[in-house]
Amino acid sequence: MGTKTYGTVSPEQKKAMSGLEFVQGLASGMLPLNTIAQTLGYDVVEAESGRVAITLVPTGAHLNPWGTVHGGLMATLLDSCMGLAIQSMLDKGIGSTTLEFKISLVRAITLETGQIRAEGRVLNCGRRVGTAEGRLTDAKDRLLAHGTTTCLIFPN
Repeated sequence: MGTKTYGTVSPEQKKAMSGLEFVQGLASGMLPLNTIAQTLGYDVVEAESGRVAITLVPTGAHLNPWGTVHGGLMATLLDSCMGLAIQSMLDKGIGSTTLEFKISLVRAITLETGQIRAEGRVLNCGRRVGTAEGRLTDAKDRLLAHGTTTCLIFPN
């Protein structure tokens, strides 16, 4: 596993890889993670065809005014893992983007929660639209949030 770096993969480099090669490159450290991963402190840790996992340890930088982790962080983690799961199913020269997503927040996350894990799994991946579901859990595998997404698939 390589050392994690942050930045942007060039369009030419991305077009030369399948979606699975791309997300596996993120997980292995061979490709840079996007800069929002650096800002929020998350890591892509597993990537296989149709499934991607992201982890994060909440810090004081993630808290809302009530002292719990902001729901926007949970939304970002779920959006990222679900979108990358769909990307993992795509051929070279094909991209995707989120059209819509829905999440349900089940349990509050605090600094005492420890590491959280967002796992996205593809439900269906067609030529124009992909759907996926995501689960956000704690180290005890308790459900913290869950969601679904619909992504548009298009030639790059």
